[in-house]
Amino acid sequence: MIKYQRALQILKKNKIRIKTEKVSPLSSVNRISSQNVYSPYNYPAANNTAFDGYAINSSETSKLNKKNIKKFKILKSIAAGDNPLIKKIPKFSTVEVMTGAIIKKPFDTVIPIENVIYFPNNNNPKYIIINYKVKKSNHIRFKGSDYKKGQKVISKGQLIKPSHILAFKTLGINNIRVKRKPKIAFFSTGNEISNKIKIPDWKIRNSNNHFLRSFLKFYSVDFFEKKLLRDNDEIKFKNEINKILKSNFDLIITSGAVSAGKYDFIPKIVNKFKLKEFFKGVAIRPGKPFMFAKFQKNIAFFGLPGNPISSAACFRFFVMPYLNFSLGSSPEISLIAKIKSNFTKKKKFTRFIKGHLTYSNKGVPMFEILKGQESFRINSFVKSNAWGLFPDGKSKFKKGNYIKSFINFLE
Repeated sequence: MIKYQRALQILKKNKIRIKTEKVSPLSSVNRISSQNVYSPYNYPAANNTAFDGYAINSSETSKLNKKNIKKFKILKSIAAGDNPLIKKIPKFSTVEVMTGAIIKKPFDTVIPIENVIYFPNNNNPKYIIINYKVKKSNHIRFKGSDYKKGQKVISKGQLIKPSHILAFKTLGINNIRVKRKPKIAFFSTGNEISNKIKIPDWKIRNSNNHFLRSFLKFYSVDFFEKKLLRDNDEIKFKNEINKILKSNFDLIITSGAVSAGKYDFIPKIVNKFKLKEFFKGVAIRPGKPFMFAKFQKNIAFFGLPGNPISSAACFRFFVMPYLNFSLGSSPEISLIAKIKSNFTKKKKFTRFIKGHLTYSNKGVPMFEILKGQESFRINSFVKSNAWGLFPDGKSKFKKGNYIKSFINFLE
């Protein structure tokens, strides 16, 4: 039985290679960028106005005051999307501009419409009257002030979010190289497992498959659920692995049959294949029987415990980090939280604790250890919004000690 941190090291060393593919921006959301993406253009593409108003040449107002008033002739109106070209621009001219309209030289500043004085009157404006020095660059959005040509939009390994799609389409980025979606084959195991709603007391409803499927809906993976494996399905499972090894799957995940019971055949079958890596049993709770294997081909195997909470914890703290390693994505950031009560565990085990994360008045993360930490209890899992990681090497944790906390997905 190995320690949790050692298990993570093995997973990182044995990550799988996931190829890249080119997709459209709309198809890239929730995918991992496989390269740095740079803006091909300046944005804004040209200087434009942030307000409705009148564009002028500020240098022509340098000597103006209440005693020295000047009329600026209105040449035309320019709206956003209009061609701003004017062939001849006499001195002391102005153009009416709508928000987003391009500002071309010699115009270099904008007077908001509410500050404008018209001549001869508001109903028949031919000129605007200026009786003060106007500063240069008022209310101008400058070319490239948001994104300059060649500026990085997203980094390699970064998760592409809807906000990136807005940037890609705005900047004219039409193709993105992303990591291919990992393809996962999942098997539930055990004679006790049933997919029926009404079951006798000696059966258990299949829930792990639904949890993983629903969890992974928010990740870019292809999840394929295979047929239930019963206690005597050793040969069937071996044949299924052989098929998968000849396919384009990346991961095989099973739930149950990984412990040391009479019908726990998963480790025995997996070990019949040529493997690059194998371990079974990690000093963690819940989830101690967890196992991992790396086939000679570019396919990995995860054996999750059948217990729902053990399965959920192992998936959260082993499979998800492994996908991040393989996709080259940024590791999950944990919060350093202060525990609100004493806690005692076995020194050699790492414990994953269901908890409720809040913040103090000073903004300090506070972790409440929920009642019902037994691995069969799902009530406390439903009430939790975070996992607390209590590391091995220490048995007693006092109120006010700090631990790593991982927020539940979508909290």
